[in-house]
Amino acid sequence: MKPEEYPLLSDFLYEVIFIPEGMQKPDRTIIHQPELALYIEDFGQADDICLVADAGVTVAGAIWFRIMNDYGHVGEDTPSLAIALFEEYRNQGIGTVLMKAMLQRLKEAGYRQVSLSV
Repeated sequence: MKPEEYPLLSDFLYEVIFIPEGMQKPDRTIIHQPELALYIEDFGQADDICLVADAGVTVAGAIWFRIMNDYGHVGEDTPSLAIALFEEYRNQGIGTVLMKAMLQRLKEAGYRQVSLSV
């Protein structure tokens, strides 16, 4: 992901919010709550990495990691991973491709483990 695309992370963060069946989606301002904002706030630090799935004229999905004290926090040497696809691109194998690419990138960077935040 290019720095000028970082604002897209707010769209992807909103996409991954769990909405129980029959419930209405919350207002987009929910991503500004501290427990969610930490996934994207000041993204672009030294250890932050994001890969995107390019769908031609738009970005279909993103997978990103950073070391943070989130729901899946394991330790300071274990990055937390988040992945999101816009609804129209789901169930097409794009997420699998993103996940494999990111795991390879993490391995090459010397990380021994990763925590998936869902």
